[in-house]
Amino acid sequence: MIRSMTGYGRAIEEKAGYQITAELRSVNARFLETSVRLPRAYSFLEDKIRAKVASRVSRGKVDVSILLEATEADDVVVDVNTSLAAGYAVAAKQLAEALGLVDDFTVSRLMERSDIFTVRKAPADEDALWQAVEAVLDEAIDAFIAMRETEGKKLRDDVRARADAIAESVAFVEERSPQTVTAYREGLYKRMQEVLDGAGVDEARILQEAAVYADKVAVDEETVRLRSHLDQLRQFLEAEEPIGRKLDFLVQEMNRETNTIGSKASDLPIADRVIDMKANIEKIREQIQNIE
Repeated sequence: MIRSMTGYGRAIEEKAGYQITAELRSVNARFLETSVRLPRAYSFLEDKIRAKVASRVSRGKVDVSILLEATEADDVVVDVNTSLAAGYAVAAKQLAEALGLVDDFTVSRLMERSDIFTVRKAPADEDALWQAVEAVLDEAIDAFIAMRETEGKKLRDDVRARADAIAESVAFVEERSPQTVTAYREGLYKRMQEVLDGAGVDEARILQEAAVYADKVAVDEETVRLRSHLDQLRQFLEAEEPIGRKLDFLVQEMNRETNTIGSKASDLPIADRVIDMKANIEKIREQIQNIE
């Protein structure tokens, strides 16, 4: 199914002692560009998050935000700088001896020295935390892709309608083109009669000139290729895999054939239809810039 490159998805769950919020949003980009925001303490998750997004998204500039809030009391670890504590104890003993004081230095007094303690969070179970984050991230990606598919359906319907309009113009050109040759031949015959003022008209010369003109304005090859491109475009619109880059190339080919038809057109109605075709091709080109 066609997907837009614009999307948004969000999920919130309580898992593994955290409230986990995962949010994705994206805009157009030629390739996949993923940026990840998450608390620094959990930066070890970044590569896994990038890999998860890349496994399910192929194009777009995707911003991923992961927020983790502890829902249970944090486990902490207290580290003691025993060397520094021993230094304080020795210094207290020396001071007592030097000044003749009672050495009442105790562990309780020592614990008043905050610089010998370091309080930190217990290290997270990285595997368990990733499993929790991955589950929430998958939910957010599901919502993100659903929005992309909804927008993609609108793009597909618009592109298909414009392809049908182009096909209608191609049919007009195919029908009208032979008529321009007939009109040219009849006009040439009439002009030669007027010039020769009733004298015999060289029928062979008329046919020769008409044949040269017909070859000059013939667009059969271009319309056949353009129809082929339109058929391929419709097939791409029903594809399951990402087709944005393929469509980009195909539209370039459609534009090339239409320009050639326009350069050969010497008939005003055909020229008007060429303008319509080019306008629709340009609209398709704009739309496919949004397709994954």
